[in-house]
Amino acid sequence: MKLVVTGTRGIPYIMGGVEKHCEELFPRLAAMGVDVTVVRRTAYARDSLTEWRGVKIKDIPAPKRKAFEAVVHTWRAVRYAAREKADVLYLNAVGPALLTPVAKLLGLKVIFVHHGPDYDRDKWGRIAKAMLKLGERMGCRYADKVIVISELIRNHIKERYGRTENVHLIHNGVSKPDFCEEPEWLAQLGVEPGKYVMGMSRLVPEKRLHELIAAFQAAKLPEGTKLVIAGAADFEDAYSRKLRAQAAAAGVVMPGALRGKKLHSLLTGAFCFVLPSSHEGLPIALLEAMSYRLPVIVSDIPANLEVGLPKDCYFPLGNLPALASALEKLYAERPQKLDYDMSAYDWDTIAGQVFVLL
Repeated sequence: MKLVVTGTRGIPYIMGGVEKHCEELFPRLAAMGVDVTVVRRTAYARDSLTEWRGVKIKDIPAPKRKAFEAVVHTWRAVRYAAREKADVLYLNAVGPALLTPVAKLLGLKVIFVHHGPDYDRDKWGRIAKAMLKLGERMGCRYADKVIVISELIRNHIKERYGRTENVHLIHNGVSKPDFCEEPEWLAQLGVEPGKYVMGMSRLVPEKRLHELIAAFQAAKLPEGTKLVIAGAADFEDAYSRKLRAQAAAAGVVMPGALRGKKLHSLLTGAFCFVLPSSHEGLPIALLEAMSYRLPVIVSDIPANLEVGLPKDCYFPLGNLPALASALEKLYAERPQKLDYDMSAYDWDTIAGQVFVLL
């Protein structure tokens, strides 16, 4: 079984939810005997790997322009998959799904993974949103099988396109936590265990990090409490520059995109995790925070509600006073580490579910 994967910036250690999905899933499929090749976008590769944890790596260039980078790269990746006589093309996200009919014309079996309605992201203009919606339509209409990461997306596909056949709900997963302490790293950042709020995401408008900073400043929290936001921008634009300036003025700690012990130690030592976003598919960052047993505060968008957290974990999207109040309430209660049911998000189980579909 030869499987070619596209619709991702690549693996390993490349920021993004789809990238995390691929990084966890495909080494497991390779270990199950699948011949897996992940096609990376050259601009994001920081190494010369041709194989990683049993997964073959193929770098293909594409212009680093957010308006058409994904489509151009997917076109080239589809042609590569056809030349390699792949048995299955694993196509991530609605933008790249625009090329589904082309892949079918080239004789490829296509599994389209719908990670969420990307056209709802704040960063896209009218034309880009229209193209993303068309990509969703092409994927849902022409793919042999569709994987959705949430019940919300499955219902969306049924209502908008009437497709129920060969639509499979397979959640995103989360790795087992690596609880660790790196006191020198925390000291370098100027934070102390249990005395900082943590956010973690790409620096894009729909994550609403500017609102998190404003609500944190408005909240009456114990002296010395810090806000740490881990993450970086795909493209340095007006929003990310303005956000960094806002964070600097508010004394927010921004260590950039993190992996490994540095990230794990921040999650281990955080008091709570906040995700105020307006758009998600199934938020891997939230699942990671839950795996570290952190109290969480998240916006009440449908994707977050589907996780099924207690009611007081949610606040109304965009309501800064409510978010500030939730932070104050959490600090007043000082909850212990929590135990969440993470059984639905086990990557080994997820890999088995995908394997059956190949």
